[in-house]
Amino acid sequence: MNIVIRKLLRVAIVKSSFIAMLAGMVFTQPRTLLVLASLLTVRAGAQSVLFNFDNAPLHTSLPIDLTVGGITAHLSSSGLGGYSIQPADTLGFTPAGFGGYCIYPNGINAADLLVSFSTPLTDFSILYAPQELACDSSATLRVTAYLNSMFVATATTNATWNCTCTWASQVLPISSAEPFNSVVIHYDAPPPPIPNPCQDYGNIFLADNMTVTPAPPPIILTTATKLTNGAFQFTFTNTPNTPFTVLGTTNPTLPFSNWTALVGLTEAPPGQFQFTDAQATNIPRRFYRISSP
Repeated sequence: MNIVIRKLLRVAIVKSSFIAMLAGMVFTQPRTLLVLASLLTVRAGAQSVLFNFDNAPLHTSLPIDLTVGGITAHLSSSGLGGYSIQPADTLGFTPAGFGGYCIYPNGINAADLLVSFSTPLTDFSILYAPQELACDSSATLRVTAYLNSMFVATATTNATWNCTCTWASQVLPISSAEPFNSVVIHYDAPPPPIPNPCQDYGNIFLADNMTVTPAPPPIILTTATKLTNGAFQFTFTNTPNTPFTVLGTTNPTLPFSNWTALVGLTEAPPGQFQFTDAQATNIPRRFYRISSP
């Protein structure tokens, strides 16, 4: 049976009969007691993917689908306004950081920008520029992340300047340890009256340069057993050729920097990893952690 290790499982070795408890499943085997109680995985540094919208069909209104780096983004909108793909210099100038094509409001009515993704993410950001004409304060925008329509996290930001600016640009980011697969970008609040009221603004915005980081695939623990020679062995699956390190300790309360890197991890065939701890014959109890890189 396969068990998905999402955040925390433990592995310890104790003498007696074999007991492994994973995700509510318990199975026993005579000889040596192995209690799986803490196999911690740390995510690998995933490659970020940039959507600059330059490959989008020009003058096309949302919804549209765009694929970059193996990730497909479905862009749509809610509200009266809507968005389309237009040149970044449609206004007669280009907001700071913008270039090529961008997401452009279809009118003066507010609309949320909705983006769903073909794969779960841990990080998202998008460059935006709200309609503000000669203002020295800027609107607040909000991004809210969801996993299959369930709330995950939310974040806000606003552009702050020491000058009188027009269509001020800023990056709106969100990160979460829990993966998400859709976001809503919302015009949250108009420019504040401090330091001076902004007299000419609209609750619309442009957007460009959307950057996403895919969540790492889960580690799938397939077996964990005490071998006849006394060694302890477990196997797991993950992305082929991912660099993993197995660390061990007899005291799980120690900082991870004090855990010991262990030898005995092999990969064959690609994506199938096996770790054998030959030292387990002389250690009554040990906890394991998998990290990447």
